[in-house]
Amino acid sequence: MSDTRVPRRRRYLVCEPRHFAVQYAINPWMRPDAPVDVDLAQAQWQALISTYRAHGHTVDIVQPAPGLPDMVFAANSAVVVDGRVFGSLFHAPERRPESTHYDTWFKTAGYDVYRPESVCEGEGDLVWTGRYVLAGTGFRTTREAHREVQEFFGHPVISLTLVDPRFYHLDTALFVLDDDNISYYPEAFSPGSREVLGRLYPDAVLATREDALAFGLNSVSDGSNVFIAPQAEALASALADRGYVPVPVDLSEFRKAGGGIKCCTQEIR
Repeated sequence: MSDTRVPRRRRYLVCEPRHFAVQYAINPWMRPDAPVDVDLAQAQWQALISTYRAHGHTVDIVQPAPGLPDMVFAANSAVVVDGRVFGSLFHAPERRPESTHYDTWFKTAGYDVYRPESVCEGEGDLVWTGRYVLAGTGFRTTREAHREVQEFFGHPVISLTLVDPRFYHLDTALFVLDDDNISYYPEAFSPGSREVLGRLYPDAVLATREDALAFGLNSVSDGSNVFIAPQAEALASALADRGYVPVPVDLSEFRKAGGGIKCCTQEIR
């Protein structure tokens, strides 16, 4: 069935984990007393970049800044739709300086950058589906930011409420497979949000609790290939049954900071 899925070449923005560490706790996954293996993190990140390029995707790299250990999580820096960049305003003071470095990269690359007035954490909570923006709230990005996003892009924004602090960003509980479908973990959402997702995506690929906790939903799809945590075995099998091609990439070291494949990947559209 995989030949029925057509991959699209993508452009990704990433940041080397040169200064990656867990120095504070701003989500349930983070434990400053648990050491990070920086060499392993580097090797896993390099493997992700090599895998993207091997599948025909373009990868741009932002230089990391000392003192910003979470800057590797490029997805939180912005959301880009049709060449328009909606920047970030982080909830945690520790991460707010990251925005300046990413804004500088986008501006140097020729983009105008909109700076939000409300707390907004980029693709962490704003997922472009090709028709509208699925927008998470509950722990980080605010509903006020959702309104800003709609005014800026002129596309409908559908607010979804996250209820489990382990899935503090939308991209830990949901990802887009292609123009028509998504995969998500229902229990990460409020009852009303589950109903909305069920109506919008009746054929969605649903993840188990185990796969969600393995960061299986912090995945990246090019419409055919799904770059996914190898620990999310049931989800990978379900995706293969639907004609997608799971491409395992282990970013387990980044889970110590509550991150994974998608967290490390900003898509430039």
